[in-house]
Amino acid sequence: MRTQSRREWLFNTVYGLGGLTLAAQLPGGGIFAAPALADALADPLAPKQPHFSPKVKSVIWLHMDGAPSTLDLYDYKPELIKLAGQEAPASFLNGIKTSTQGGVGKLFASNRSWKQYGESGAWFSDLLPNLAQHADKIAFIKSSTTIGATHDISILKLNTGDTSPGRPSLGAWVTYALGSANPDLPAYVVLYSGKKEPTGGSVNWSSGFLPAVYQGTAFRPGASPILHLDRPELIALSEQRDGLDLLKRLNEQRAALHPEDTELQARIRSYELAYRMEATAPEAVDLTKETDATKTLYGLDDPASKDYGTSLLRARRLVERDVRFIQVVSGPIEAAGNEDARNWDAHQDLEKNHGAHAKAVDKPIAGLLADLKARGLLDSTLVVWTSEFGRTSYGQSGNGRDHNPWGYTQWIAGGGVKAGSTFGETDEIGLQAVGKKVDTYDLHATVLQLLGLDHLKTVFLKAGRAERPTVVYGEVVKELLA
Repeated sequence: MRTQSRREWLFNTVYGLGGLTLAAQLPGGGIFAAPALADALADPLAPKQPHFSPKVKSVIWLHMDGAPSTLDLYDYKPELIKLAGQEAPASFLNGIKTSTQGGVGKLFASNRSWKQYGESGAWFSDLLPNLAQHADKIAFIKSSTTIGATHDISILKLNTGDTSPGRPSLGAWVTYALGSANPDLPAYVVLYSGKKEPTGGSVNWSSGFLPAVYQGTAFRPGASPILHLDRPELIALSEQRDGLDLLKRLNEQRAALHPEDTELQARIRSYELAYRMEATAPEAVDLTKETDATKTLYGLDDPASKDYGTSLLRARRLVERDVRFIQVVSGPIEAAGNEDARNWDAHQDLEKNHGAHAKAVDKPIAGLLADLKARGLLDSTLVVWTSEFGRTSYGQSGNGRDHNPWGYTQWIAGGGVKAGSTFGETDEIGLQAVGKKVDTYDLHATVLQLLGLDHLKTVFLKAGRAERPTVVYGEVVKELLA
């Protein structure tokens, strides 16, 4: 009989007494929860209990890639319109030493018309006429801030809480803390349109230092969401099963010798999940059984919104199938005919860029909110509309806007949210947040709170340090909660 090494013994006893102490902080854990934790090690994706009763079961995380100008979507500023064409008053530039790209230009007001909607009186520009009809479902965060003002860095912070690779994404933390509610589909799915991965790539849905089994699974556009998922034509089902069983036994023998190798453990599970997903994944994203009315609701009848609408309709189908975290990244607008249409990054010709991207996402997002509500899913789903940063109130290249990490708008909708509300504000020209600011860490803490997780108690032991999703920052924005 082989003698266990010290490392194996520590692993198999959940890191010894230290692991039991740490377990008290884990969802569903406690000093007497060792059997449950042992089960979790045997199946790291087994469902786990949250810290307290959750308001929602799933999150749909809508990332507007490239950073739209929320000044031209939600943040109505009469003073900016009044001062357009003038130099930015020095009083508004305190704390801003330089622009991220080409210096501080003259104040710029785009050609937008504005109206208030719903009982809440929320402001929307004419770029979002469909979403405006759902004003009373939304809680706006108008004092959002971040650090960093380059896309890759700020997108990484948006998704992982850090500006350097290596930390887990929020979706990975959610999967680690709650496990999977559907063993036949990934608990964490990433959807995007276009032929290439979104800006920054897979590091934005990485598991970081968490075990690899918690990373996101990217579903490609098209009928086959995952490459090489289909069984080869010349391989019978029984042959495939026999091959997988042999591979599993060999991998498990190897894994027993190296229990700390989370990549190997994830690979073992990925083979079995892939086997089950041969049927479940294509069905989950198959829209042929959706009614024409539903497809129209999401904008699939319009070439401008078809791609993004397809992603959001797939997101709703994944929510129905108990996928916990769906990260949807807005994609390129090939029909727009200009290079800047690859995303919302409008350093020039903002009217053309935002006109195309707003048309691509407006009807699909409105359709998603309406569809979730009609199916009784909005109360158990959190929809988050977010971006890496905003855009400046001063212009660039005459008719564009620069990056703005100092003040911009995001919003949430769904279960547990104070619908029809607004938290925070920017200054009179929409450049910097004033009053209480909401950083990425605060947004993450609030999302976790709605899932029944205390961000201070959602921890993972790494190199002797109890790491958590919000690093050493973050507060729940209670004003956003019903």
